[in-house]
Amino acid sequence: LHDALPISCRNTTMSLWKRPVTLGEGLPTPPNTMGAFLGLTITEVGPDYLRGTLPVDHRTVQPYGRLHGGASCVLAEELGSVAAFLATAPEDGMPVGLDINANHIRPMGSGLVTGTARPVHVGRTSHVWEIRLTDEQDRLVCISRLTVSVIPAAKAKPIG
Repeated sequence: LHDALPISCRNTTMSLWKRPVTLGEGLPTPPNTMGAFLGLTITEVGPDYLRGTLPVDHRTVQPYGRLHGGASCVLAEELGSVAAFLATAPEDGMPVGLDINANHIRPMGSGLVTGTARPVHVGRTSHVWEIRLTDEQDRLVCISRLTVSVIPAAKAKPIG
């Protein structure tokens, strides 16, 4: 019976996450952030992935009307960063970005781009996340890799 259930409905005991989340549900986008400004939405938390969307519209295209590479990186970094946060226990520290790489495979001119972040490596002091962005026909638009460092929480205080 367990294997017949959608992944989002399965028991969470095997989950990667070390902070409270509800599998199968989304997460709120914090206000007054780049993600909120661009319309980014985290739509689903799975047992080993995080999924979200970004509209391809006047806020996210470059002058030729195609999805801007920077917007792809915003979606990838947001998903990878939130996933790293969820996969790090509070007592273990806070993940902060070190490097992001993105290869743009296929252009998009409109619609909704969907990103899925999955772990490549989750260690005590570093994580590597692969984020695949696809169009509405599930075709690969961009593949990205985000590396984060897990630092002591005291060093990760907000700036300002």
